[in-house]
Amino acid sequence: CEMCIRDRAHIIRVAELIGELNSEMTYRGLCHDASKFDPIEAGPLQEMQDLIEREGPAAYGTEEYARRTALLGPMLKHHYANNSHHPEHYASGIAGMTLLDVVEMLCDWKAASERGGESVINLTYSAEKYGIEPMLLSIMKNTCRHKGWDYV
Repeated sequence: CEMCIRDRAHIIRVAELIGELNSEMTYRGLCHDASKFDPIEAGPLQEMQDLIEREGPAAYGTEEYARRTALLGPMLKHHYANNSHHPEHYASGIAGMTLLDVVEMLCDWKAASERGGESVINLTYSAEKYGIEPMLLSIMKNTCRHKGWDYV
């Protein structure tokens, strides 16, 4: 039937579009934070890693975390300028991001929490820090629940 053909064509087109987004997300994952290999970032990051090995990790959102982040200064400016999944990349913060940026950002926060030994994504602190609107915060929490990721 003609309607079945239209429905099938629609389903195929939606699958193609999802595939395009999936391909871009895979590429973004493979290239994630590639600027960290630039000498402008690599040196300060090694110094930070040395500090972490000496003093231990600092929990996200704490005063110690803020102090250590401030030590990175110009390195972070370069990093944010070259990585669109950071709200600091845009003059308007998260409002300037694409949905793909937001997904990468959430995955980055999850991986960073694991690297820091916390495993819990601190969405409460991030929402306050970046002015995340309630609807987007709800979507992020729903996504975490869907994935079985702990958050506060």
